[in-house]
Parts: sequence; structure tokens; C-alpha cells
Amino acid sequence: MKCIENIRRQLEEREKLYLAPYAFLSSASKGRKSPAVECSIRTAFQRDRDRIVYSKAFRRLKHKTQVFLSPMGDHYRTRLTHTLEVAEIARTISRALWLNEDLTEAIALGHDLGHTPFGHAGETTLNEIVPGGFSHNNQSLRIVDVLENGGLGLNLTYEVRDGILKHSKGFGEIIPKNLGTWAATVEGRVVRIADVIAYLSHDLDDAIRSRVVREADIPAPCQELLGTTHSHRITSMIRDVIRESRDEEGTLTLAISREMLEVMYMLRTFLYENVYRAPKVHMEFEKARKLLSELYYYFIENPEMFQRHRRKLFEEELQNQGENETPYERQVCDFIAGMTDRYAQNLYNAIFMPSPCV
Repeated sequence: MKCIENIRRQLEEREKLYLAPYAFLSSASKGRKSPAVECSIRTAFQRDRDRIVYSKAFRRLKHKTQVFLSPMGDHYRTRLTHTLEVAEIARTISRALWLNEDLTEAIALGHDLGHTPFGHAGETTLNEIVPGGFSHNNQSLRIVDVLENGGLGLNLTYEVRDGILKHSKGFGEIIPKNLGTWAATVEGRVVRIADVIAYLSHDLDDAIRSRVVREADIPAPCQELLGTTHSHRITSMIRDVIRESRDEEGTLTLAISREMLEVMYMLRTFLYENVYRAPKVHMEFEKARKLLSELYYYFIENPEMFQRHRRKLFEEELQNQGENETPYERQVCDFIAGMTDRYAQNLYNAIFMPSPCV
């Protein structure tokens, strides 16, 4: 019978032997917010990955929009499939650069836990109406720190939490010049780049599937450098990152070639102008904005109804939360941000739509 009492330590020693000097070792973690007994068979980052996958927030991602709201086709991306694609791209890059795949994967799987229903439409709406604003990367950290596990949080390591918080780049630089916005680990930085690679390609793929754009509409430089299929585009960007990244005196500098970076920015601009702001998509965006804003203000004005409905969705999460310490507006925000698309739609209908007479 195999002894399992020292498997974790064996894995940690193996990391020291085969990972690159700039990779982050599991044994070097700064630790967790609350002390925890180490697992005998999993490293700290493997344990974080498992905690994220088994969380309820992770499961809800399967019914949260990526770009297209309530798509009829079975092959459109959801927030969950986006997360899995980011994880796969990030692991491919990390493996090629001899980084810590477990840390990379944990960050990638947790990076979008805080996304709202209806994708960026929901995030924009909450950012406009909630005091103090709203961003999904901050909400992702709030979920793993506070809202999950009966209100106790997942108690993840510092490195995973840092990567989750700093994964988002919005419409800013893909590789930031301000190092303060860059993750503390190379693995966290890889996830940020993988997130861009994933959405640039799969959002375009879904836009073509929905006939919002045609392949012929894609700028010629993008087709020439990236290729003409989803697989070719992803492979081209991944290869470029691996090829251009360089070891400088034991420190890995992640890089993208000038030509590839220009094409990635060009494709992102094309998506914003022709997909995210397309009339067909924008019309659904406005519907989502109306739905979520009306739910928010309804619960702000009706605390008793808020408590009743929140218990149905987050009963376990309320067990250990200090509700008196959390502003009421933030409690309502947490509730709405945690909803899936269909839960929000059903709740809106139950509250605002007339019931048929019996």
C-alpha cells in the first residue's frame, strides 16, 4: 500500500527539479488569509484549484452569458466555456515555458467567478448604479474571500487571489507598462494574456456563427497573420507568446511581437465596433440593463422581499456573513451579480409580470 503522508512534499520537491527558475513554487506560497492544515496529497495550488471547481459560483458560470444573451444554438460560449478555454490556453503557455501549471490553472478557473448575468451588459449596469461602482475582477476576489462556503470564503493562497484580482485589462493594454497592474507571478500574467487570446478568437467565432459578421468582414491583416479558423487564430497567438517571451537573468519577460500585438489590437477594435456594439447585440444589452436595474432598485426599496428571495439562492452563504458590516446596497449587488441569466429573467417575471387569472 502506498504511503500518502508525504505525497505533497514529493510533488513540491519535483517542482524544484523541473520548473524554470522564474516559475513560482507551491512551497514558496505566502500562504492563506486564515491558517490551514496542509493537505498530504495536494500542493497548495492544486488545493486552490479544487476549491474553485467545487464552488457554487463556478457551477453558475454555465448559465452566464459570454457575449450573446440567451442564444438559441447549443454551441455558443458561456462564461464557463470561456473559463475552460482560458485555462487550457494558459496551461499550454505555462507548460511550454516550464511554469507552475497548477497555479496557472487555479487562477484561470477562478478569474471570472464574479461576472454578472448577461455578461458585460450586467457589469456595466451595476457599475453605473451601485455606490462605489462594480468590477467583475473585484467581485471575483470578493466571492473567494467572503461569499462562498457559507460566507467563510474559500481561503485561497495569496498568489491565486492576486492573479484573480489582476487578470482583467478591459480595453487597456494587453501587456501593461504599469507593473502595478501586473500580477505578482508570471503564472498570473500568463492568465491575463490567455484571457485576451481566448475572447478575441471565440467571440469572433460566435459572431460569425450568429451572422453578426462574416468572415469576409475580418480585417485582412488579421486573417493573414492569425489564419482563417478559430484553431489557427489561437495557435498563432500562443506560438507568438512562447516564441517572443525571454529569460533575462533568471526572470521571464512575457512578450508579444510587434506585428502580432498590432493585429490583436486591430481585432479587438473590430469586435468592439462590429460585434459588441452591433445593433443586434446592443438591443439585447439594453434589455439586460433594464432588467437588472429594475431588480436592483426594487430590492433597494423592498428589504423584506430582498431577504426572502436572497435566502432561496444563497441560504448557505448567509450563515456566517456579518450582514450588519456589509452596506445594504452591496448586499443587493452581491445577490444580483451572483444570479445566472435565467434566474434573473425568471425572478424579473415573477416580480414584475402579471400572473394569469385562475
